Amino acid sequence: MTARLNQEAQAALQERANILVVDDLQEKHVVFRTILDELGENIVSAKSGKEALRYILEMEFAVILLDVNMPDIDGLETASLIRHYKKSAQTPIVFITAYVDEVQAKRGYALGAVDYIPSPVVPEVLRSKVRVFVELYRMNRQLQLRAAEREALARSEAARAAAEEAIQRADYLAEVSQLLSRSLDLDHTSRALLDVSVPMLGDRAVLALADGDGHVVRSQGSDGRDLGSLPPGAREALGAAMRERQFQSWQDEGEAGVVCLLMAGERVRGALVLLGRAEHFDGGRKALAREVASRASIAMENARLYTAVQEADRRKNEFLAMLAHELRNPLAPIRNAVHIMQGSDVAAPTMNWARDVISRQADHMARLIDDLLDVSRIVQGKVVVKPEKLPLASLVERSAEAALPKMESRSQTLQIELPDEPVVIDGDAVRLAQVLSNLINNASKFSPLDSRIQLRASYRDGQLTILVKDEGTGIDPAFLPHIFDLFAQADQSLDRSQGGLGIGLTLVKHLVELHGGTVEAHSAGIGKGTEVTVTLPAQLAEPGQPAQSPSRAAPQRAAAASPSRILVVDDLMASAETLMTLLEMEGFEVKVANEGLAALQIAQEFRPDVVLLDIGLPGMNGFEVAHQLRNQPASRDALLIALTGYGEAESRTRSAQAGFDFHMVKPADVDLLLSMIADPQQARRAKAA
Repeated sequence: MTARLNQEAQAALQERANILVVDDLQEKHVVFRTILDELGENIVSAKSGKEALRYILEMEFAVILLDVNMPDIDGLETASLIRHYKKSAQTPIVFITAYVDEVQAKRGYALGAVDYIPSPVVPEVLRSKVRVFVELYRMNRQLQLRAAEREALARSEAARAAAEEAIQRADYLAEVSQLLSRSLDLDHTSRALLDVSVPMLGDRAVLALADGDGHVVRSQGSDGRDLGSLPPGAREALGAAMRERQFQSWQDEGEAGVVCLLMAGERVRGALVLLGRAEHFDGGRKALAREVASRASIAMENARLYTAVQEADRRKNEFLAMLAHELRNPLAPIRNAVHIMQGSDVAAPTMNWARDVISRQADHMARLIDDLLDVSRIVQGKVVVKPEKLPLASLVERSAEAALPKMESRSQTLQIELPDEPVVIDGDAVRLAQVLSNLINNASKFSPLDSRIQLRASYRDGQLTILVKDEGTGIDPAFLPHIFDLFAQADQSLDRSQGGLGIGLTLVKHLVELHGGTVEAHSAGIGKGTEVTVTLPAQLAEPGQPAQSPSRAAPQRAAAASPSRILVVDDLMASAETLMTLLEMEGFEVKVANEGLAALQIAQEFRPDVVLLDIGLPGMNGFEVAHQLRNQPASRDALLIALTGYGEAESRTRSAQAGFDFHMVKPADVDLLLSMIADPQQARRAKAA
């Protein structure tokens, strides 16, 4: 650009200057041209003020020779109009006139005239004056070009400096990204952030990390000092930044700094505090600091998520190991009991004892699987509570009854304290009983023999608070925040004395929240017991309302009017044969099929009253078999019961669509199943009701 401006300056010195002559007489133009031709410049002739103005719009002139007396627009008026144009506002104007008085001269000079030349003109005088103006014009043009050259040079230097700064900034940010993403360890990333911040962003840096609620939990500095070493202004700026979730800066007696937040979406994960001299934190440095903080936020969130994934994977592996352990535990006594029953000359008491062992262990396995399914349904949002007016006393009684056998086996006592006023909860009786039973069982499990467990309830301002307190092993303060996490257990050792999958308290938390309540756990530490507090919306019972809910009698199995014909369809021979044996012992006539086509053929001849049908069959699945059974005259009116391991909502919906009357999950409640088989019509009426 400089070379181009030099060339323009040389061209400006060599090109001919324009000289405008304005006069209404042709002969004067001839005279002026003759006189000025010697200068070698470009002479432009205008015969009126209007023509002169037209030339001025198109060209740039070194000097204008203007006749004062012209017929349309005189010279003074033309000069006034010339001065109105920016292009010609500074062009020298020389008036040429035969006579000039003092008033006319003052007006002319006021309009920007630089001289008056009397007419007729003296050639040497005219040439001399015009030559001076032409030289001044050329000098002015050269100065303008030099100024433009200096301005262009300054712009070029500024652009180069900006480009170098941009390259340096880009290189620095690239290095920052590389260092921050080098490791997915949060501590390593934190250290890398402090290293890249000093001295580029400040003389000193302090990193504050926050918990999920935005409270600072730990800090570290580039020089080993933490937040406590910050000046008061910096601490105030940090507090304001965390509260307002905004970038903050401060200055105090020559020292200054900024606070850049580390965000993860809308959550504050921490802050980077930079300190240094006041002049150090200009606009560019602040913008750079915010960009580094933005990249650090991403890197630290990635590290946090990676840690969470690693922790979840570790807990998953531990859970699978615990699941295998918990499922194998009941299998061992079942297998031993079966071996005992297979012996010769087994006494009746021993046989009864073995049956009881198998029954208890099977029930235990069923509870484990039910808990797993409950958690799965709750996490997926598929559990819907069925609220009803539930007296507190009835709920506590039902929950205590479920837990008392286990407590009695451990010589433990349960102390219950209820409010004097009758309190009613608008909740699901089954689910809330599950909540309290879980809490009481947990308290029993982790308490020593001959210990005391307390259940205290209090009511105030529409809120019911239930406290379950034990004298057991307590909870480590470090584990307490995770006690309601799925599969979380404080004792992960191989020789841990208590079983379980670590899902009970997760179920409690979700079920309580489904009722609009909250649950909290407290412990003074290891060996100091645990308190779990459940808070639920409640109300006082209206006058006259019973304090206890109507007792529900256990369903009685109706005696069959005549032996029913039952078709059992299951591809698992052990399941089919044991069910057939059970039903035959109850007096029913039973046929067995192991796949769908065989079931359809047997149904045509057997004409069953009830079909117990597994869903997971080879070839034709249970839904297809049920659909075809409904289309066959021999089985159209049979009671169809899906007896399957699939218990999720989708399978239940498909069962109803395929024509099943009931959907039962293995292992089914034998008493309930037998009562339904004994009187299919009553079972259908009960379902409709």
